[in-house]
Amino acid sequence: MYPGTVAVGTEIILQSGWEDATIYYTTDGTTPTTASTEYTGPITLTEDVTIKAIAVSAETSEVFTYDYAVIKTEDLQISDIQGERHFSKYAGVTVNDIEGVVTYVDGSNFYIQDITPDDNPATSEGIVVYSRNHGLAPGDLVSLDGTVTEYFGDGYSEKFETDLPVTELTDVTVTKIGTAPVPEALVLGEDIIPPYEIIDNDNLTEFEPAEDGIDFWESLEGMLVAVPNPQIIGPQKYGELWVVSDLYPEKNFHKQEGLLISENDYNPEKVKINIDDEDYIAKAGDYLDGTVTGPVSYGYSNYQILATSESLPELIDGGVTPEETWIVPEEDELTIASYNVENFSADPSHTSDAKAQRVAESFVNDLNSPDIITLVEVQDNDGPIRSGTSAADESYERIIAEIVAAGGPEYEFVNIDPEYNQDGGQPGGNIRVGFLYNPERVTLNDTGAVGDFDDANYWTEDGDLALNPGRIAPDEAPNTRKAIAAEFTFQGEEIVVIGAHLNSKGGDEPLFGDNQPPYLGSEEERIRLAQSINDFIEAGLAADPDLNVVVAGDINDFEFSEPLEVLAGDILVNKVEDVPLEDRFSYFYQGNSQVLDHILVTDNLAEQTDIDMVHINAMFMEEHGRASDHDPLLIQIDFEEEVIPGEQHAEPDFSGEQAVVVTGEFDEEGNLNIHFSEDVVTELLVSGKNLFVDTPTAELTLTAEQIAQIAEAAGGEFTLEIGVGSEETVDNRPAIADQIDFGLLGAEGDELALTFGSAATITFDTKSNVKIQFGSFLADNGKWKIFQGEQGDGTFTISVNKLGTYTVVSNKGQLKK
Repeated sequence: MYPGTVAVGTEIILQSGWEDATIYYTTDGTTPTTASTEYTGPITLTEDVTIKAIAVSAETSEVFTYDYAVIKTEDLQISDIQGERHFSKYAGVTVNDIEGVVTYVDGSNFYIQDITPDDNPATSEGIVVYSRNHGLAPGDLVSLDGTVTEYFGDGYSEKFETDLPVTELTDVTVTKIGTAPVPEALVLGEDIIPPYEIIDNDNLTEFEPAEDGIDFWESLEGMLVAVPNPQIIGPQKYGELWVVSDLYPEKNFHKQEGLLISENDYNPEKVKINIDDEDYIAKAGDYLDGTVTGPVSYGYSNYQILATSESLPELIDGGVTPEETWIVPEEDELTIASYNVENFSADPSHTSDAKAQRVAESFVNDLNSPDIITLVEVQDNDGPIRSGTSAADESYERIIAEIVAAGGPEYEFVNIDPEYNQDGGQPGGNIRVGFLYNPERVTLNDTGAVGDFDDANYWTEDGDLALNPGRIAPDEAPNTRKAIAAEFTFQGEEIVVIGAHLNSKGGDEPLFGDNQPPYLGSEEERIRLAQSINDFIEAGLAADPDLNVVVAGDINDFEFSEPLEVLAGDILVNKVEDVPLEDRFSYFYQGNSQVLDHILVTDNLAEQTDIDMVHINAMFMEEHGRASDHDPLLIQIDFEEEVIPGEQHAEPDFSGEQAVVVTGEFDEEGNLNIHFSEDVVTELLVSGKNLFVDTPTAELTLTAEQIAQIAEAAGGEFTLEIGVGSEETVDNRPAIADQIDFGLLGAEGDELALTFGSAATITFDTKSNVKIQFGSFLADNGKWKIFQGEQGDGTFTISVNKLGTYTVVSNKGQLKK
């Protein structure tokens, strides 16, 4: 008998074909040995079994494996048909005398449940039956003859390759044999509790409802399940409500009452209630004041509970409302937003006036009129009409006018029209990424020409964009959106903003599908696109290590995914990861709140950048003010570096006759290191100006020739070390100024002991009523040496040809006088 489906009582005969061979076998899945059961006659099958056998003679054969699915031919129940599996072993088999009571009617489909269930919670007691004009109602007791079918119901075009089928009876003969009470529904969260983290961990090779979410819901297929006071975790869409039971012992909601995903948790405890009513209004945080009961089914790649909107208990508003950003505009801080505006065009027949107004109001009221806006999914002027043109100037002008009408600034836009129908999205719509910027706050740098759709941007030797704006590696992004880079200036600070919209997750297999784990077919392309953006930024940093770069947009993947890891590399920081977990989401899909939109910054901006994910759309319907399916993100950059006591980067003021550096905050021990970068040193040398370093104790003046000498010895950049002491006496002489120590470190951190060809000057603040004053220098032998200087009105200036520790002293008795 060949392996496969066989009737109960079938006898299996094992033969080796070897002379004088002995056969040993197992039926528990273990590998047979000579200590296993010896085969002496036919093996009678009474249940599903895997037989493993070896033949032993002069040698031992390989292990032969035979899998048998054993089906009953009489006294068959629904639980036998369903079994502990996702695909019934009775598929294609004609069965007779299947009894059950009707529990739910859905058009030509009706659901029955066994009134004499087995005691195995892993096997469902319910099944769906397809029969036109059946005329049945809940409570009818029926006997059925029919064919077991694995049926693929509602789903996407690829459902036959990706989805799970529903076991049903078709071609049935229905006999009503009476009536019976409808069985009590299993209460979700009380009678049955789903796994909270694992969907599947065994590639569907084991059926473990207590451990795997996909097996848990399958074990209930066709049965009545009750959801007490369902908590709604996202907006109604397609007539679907995603919920969790009020009785769940664990409910880990985010700030707007939805469920977040994590790398190892996609929330198998949630379930879809299919009410088939797209006009039903509900949002995250709302709940139903009562119990929803219906049979478990499957559609569009997910398990679901069937119900009607008319049967639902009263909907209670949970109080979740759209929010406004907590970021407060500051005159000297730059704000940048990222917003997927979901197929926005100038055509009111495709982008309604209400949506255009809501998007504009969100920029003004919810985001406080950002200085720069990365706009994702801007369509051409006529939207998805297949007109053969991709121009979008009117689409940008429409949103700008709406922003002005809402009380915001008059933005200007940055755009590159894509090649017609070559960037993905809605056919004819030609979505792209572009920018709005407030010219009262930001200027678009005149660094190069505007790139065309097929021009690849690159960097100049100075680290500016050669094309402004220009697209990044367009040849590497066929049939999807191309990243765009633009260079702006804000209050003297140059910043490059890259807008990105990577390929969608279309092509990824579903979480509750036939293939486990799901194959993420779209990920490879996103990794490649992310790498091209990272490579582009890395090239810019090679030209200018201090380059300021922001990457903003819809990356179409999660913060813990490989595409985000590749995009960041070791040069960018994803600011989304700074957002508290309860606030970290921008999109809602099939019951899960998740992050698809991101803003990343170069390392030099990371500590100076705040981020807010502004939740105004994802958890709401249009009736609640939703303008897009994505939430916007907003960052605020403070270009003033954080003050670290004892550390300072020199930023000389060249406006006067001298280049002036005012010292910052000293550390607790009275030390301060001022770093002069190679660029600053070059600027000093080119200016030809003396360097004046103003400290609270003294002023150091170095001539241009001395700066040149230091730069040559240091290897370009250098660090000026300053230490301050406050001893009252020096070598038994009264000190009338603090002691100050000046030192130099080279580019490699090595100490520089230089003797200048000309004298540098140090001017101390002293007491004008002390008539006798001397300069004092701490010599290499540790002794203080006094010398003459020039006394002014409350100052004392000394000339020195090398740096070291200096102060001003007087004779004993002078302070008393």
